[in-house]
Amino acid sequence: MKTLFVGNIPAETTESALTDLFAQYGKVRKLEFPRDIFSGKCRGFALIDMEGHEAREAKAALDGKDFNGNSLKIRDEKPKAKRRR
Repeated sequence: MKTLFVGNIPAETTESALTDLFAQYGKVRKLEFPRDIFSGKCRGFALIDMEGHEAREAKAALDGKDFNGNSLKIRDEKPKAKRRR
């Protein structure tokens, strides 16, 4: 499983539109789609979990692609490091 950080998403974007865009390259296992607490609009980024080869294909095809007037920025999300106590 690989997590992609997708940035520069237009505020009008819906979860289903983003899922449909990435589903062209494989199954979207999980989508975290933060919204503004007051307006309910997209906050401009999302985290998407896909299988490794599917995520790499989606990243290669969609990074820099125009989506509703914005150029998507896609990178691999690094796993959070464990804290030492």
